[in-house]
Amino acid sequence: MVQFKRRFFIALLPPHEIQQYTRKIQQHFAEVYNSRAAQKSPPHITLQPPFEWEMQDFPKLEQILTEFARTQAPIPMILDGFAAFKPRVIFINVLKTPELLAVQKALMDYLESSLGIVDEKFKNRPFAPHLTVAYRDLTKPNFYKAWDECKQQKVHFEFLISQLTLLIHNGKCWEISKEFLFTNQA
Repeated sequence: MVQFKRRFFIALLPPHEIQQYTRKIQQHFAEVYNSRAAQKSPPHITLQPPFEWEMQDFPKLEQILTEFARTQAPIPMILDGFAAFKPRVIFINVLKTPELLAVQKALMDYLESSLGIVDEKFKNRPFAPHLTVAYRDLTKPNFYKAWDECKQQKVHFEFLISQLTLLIHNGKCWEISKEFLFTNQA
């Protein structure tokens, strides 16, 4: 049997209307600042960065994510203002709520102990939740112009996220593979 790996990552996706709002900002960055890389995935908050997984073992990955999601309650999220990882990334700031920090740590620990999935670089630095609007292909001069434009803009959303999302790379962009509902009502 031929084995092949695919790239995945695990994230939280905001509600549809916030995704649309974020897409409009990303489109503005594409048109005005020639930064299109953020459009290659749905707007999201990364919990587990990209990893490779054997497709023949996909059912095991689904099973583990289903088990994990069953232990989680919906997560309150707060988006507040713009922020940046200078000089290349601009994002909508995601507040580090206790619930968000707890689910991210629990997921990384669960994936490592149950499937051996670990990203050493990501594991050894503080979790910095964010909703990217421009990155990678944003030049330094365009970064500073864009940052001047958006750093004072007001953005504020509060909502619940009730599922974990597994995304898969199709060779060109990231797309939703499956969602796993948080069903713990604690």
